[in-house]
Amino acid sequence: MKVKIVSIGKLKEKYLKEGIKEYAKRLSRFTSLELIELADEKTPDKASPSENQKIMEIEGKRILSKVGEREFVVVLAIEGRTMSSEELSQQLETASIHGFSTLTFIIGGSLGLAPMVKKRANLQLSFGRLTLPHQLMRLVLIEQIYRSFTIQQGSPYHK
Repeated sequence: MKVKIVSIGKLKEKYLKEGIKEYAKRLSRFTSLELIELADEKTPDKASPSENQKIMEIEGKRILSKVGEREFVVVLAIEGRTMSSEELSQQLETASIHGFSTLTFIIGGSLGLAPMVKKRANLQLSFGRLTLPHQLMRLVLIEQIYRSFTIQQGSPYHK
């Protein structure tokens, strides 16, 4: 099982990079990890809804160019399904059992995800109704992926 995280925007904050690096190292015991950062489109101040939609579509095409046909795709979306860490772990294990060799997680930019990306998803996942910076979401997500693997292995990390 391979894990891929596709995200919009460049990660700049050192503390987030260090946290992600730490969890990537821990995760390497269980799986290979690929982190893909895609350029974000500049959003003009006071952009119209149609301008925002166009920006999301451009970013959406970039995202989908990194997703293969046989990948289990999880998009992070506020309107997605909320679940416990145990439920997420079970979802990922089920995907593996059903023959998916790559789990692909997608984090959109500040405007969110284009409908075409959400449509491609096998699962829309929400971490709650809180608004979090998408850069911070990368760290939260990779920790939860690591936690999912430790749950599957019966590791005491989850306790």
